[in-house]
Amino acid sequence: MSTSRPIIRLRPKTDPRRIRRGFPWVYNNELVTDRRTRSLEPGTIATLHDEDQRPLGTVAVNPNSKIFARMLDLDPEAEIDRDWLENRIRTALELRDRLYDAPFYRLIHAEADGLPGTVIDRFGDHAVIQPNAAWIDARTHELAEILSELAGITTVVRNASGRARSLEGLDDTSDVLAGEVSGPIEVPMNGATYMADVSGGQKTGLFFDQRPNHAFVARLARDTSVLDVFSHVGGFALAALVGGATRALAVDGSHPALELARQGAEISGVGDRFETRKGDAFDVMTALAGEGQKFGTVICDPPAFAPSKPALDKGLRAYERVARLATHLVTPGGTLTLCSCSHAAGLDAFRTACLRGVGRAGARAQILRTGFAGPDHPLHPSLAESGYLKTITLRLLP
Repeated sequence: MSTSRPIIRLRPKTDPRRIRRGFPWVYNNELVTDRRTRSLEPGTIATLHDEDQRPLGTVAVNPNSKIFARMLDLDPEAEIDRDWLENRIRTALELRDRLYDAPFYRLIHAEADGLPGTVIDRFGDHAVIQPNAAWIDARTHELAEILSELAGITTVVRNASGRARSLEGLDDTSDVLAGEVSGPIEVPMNGATYMADVSGGQKTGLFFDQRPNHAFVARLARDTSVLDVFSHVGGFALAALVGGATRALAVDGSHPALELARQGAEISGVGDRFETRKGDAFDVMTALAGEGQKFGTVICDPPAFAPSKPALDKGLRAYERVARLATHLVTPGGTLTLCSCSHAAGLDAFRTACLRGVGRAGARAQILRTGFAGPDHPLHPSLAESGYLKTITLRLLP
C-alpha cells in the first residue's frame, strides 16, 4: 500500500462493528472531519481506521456527500487499480453468464456487486454506465476499456442523470465513451422484444429488474385484457400479449416511451392487440373508470413516490391512491399487480398502503405473490437500499 494514502478515522464512540460486519457506507457525522479530511478530492482512495487507529478497510471518499466514505475492500492495503476493477467485473460477468442465455441484463448492481455507486446495464454489445459516486465517475473510460476486453462490448454510454449523482455533487452531462449509438436497441425478454433507447431514454433505457414479475403476470394474463399503467416501453403489456392476453392498453406520460412500446409490439407480432394512451396516470385511470372500462389484469408500476425518508408519508398516500383507482378497473376475479421502486418504503409499509387502497375501493383481495427484482440485481446483505423493488399481485375476490 502506498504510504501517501490518506487515513480517515471514525469519531470516538462510533461503533465500528457495523462496518466490520459488512455495512458499506460511512456517513459524514461518523467521521473525524477536520480541515484535512474536508479538503480531500472527491473520489480519493483512503484507509479507514476506527477510533483506536485500527484499520477497517479501503474506502473511496467524497467530502461533498452525506455518504462520506464507501467501502471498496475490507483489505486496508488493497490497491484499487485496473486489475482490481477487472476482477470485480469478471466475477459479475460469470454470474450473469450462468443466469441468462443472451447478454441482456444488469451487469453491475452497485454495492451488491462490489462496485459501490456503480450501475452497468448490458444490451448485447452496448452497455450503459451510471457512475453515481465520485470514485467511479473518474474511472468511466477505464471501465469502458475493461468491458470491451472482458465482454466484447463495443459501445459504452455514460448516463449522468438521476438524483444519486446530484447528492454526490456530480454533473449531469451524459456522453458516449466508446463506439456510437445509432438508434434504439432490440432487447429480447420473456418472449417479447422491447426497444431500449440507451442514449436518451429513462435511466439506462430499460428496466431489467422487473423481468421475473413480467413473466409471472404474463401467465396470469392469458385470455384476459390487460391495463399496464406507468408502462414505460411496454414492460408488462408486451410480455402479457406474447403470453396470450387478448388485448393490452399501455398508459404513460411519455410520448417517446409509448412510441418505443408500439415498435416493440409490432416487432413482437402483437401490434394488432396493443393500444396506448398518453396522459397523467391518475387522470387516465379516473377517465377509464368513468368510461366503465374493466380489465382482467391490471398492473401499476409507478416511479419512486418515496425516494427518501422525508417523502415516505406522501409516497405511501400516493401508493394507496394508485391501488384505490386501479381496483375500480379490475373485473371481479381479476388480478391487480402493484409495484414500488422506492427503497424508503419497506415491503410492510407498501403492502399496507396498497391493501388500504383496495379496501377503500370496496374490494376484497387475496395476495397471490410478492415479487422482487431478478437475480441480476443481487441484494447486499447489509444494505436494504439494494433491495428497492417490491411487487404485490392480488386477486380481487368476486
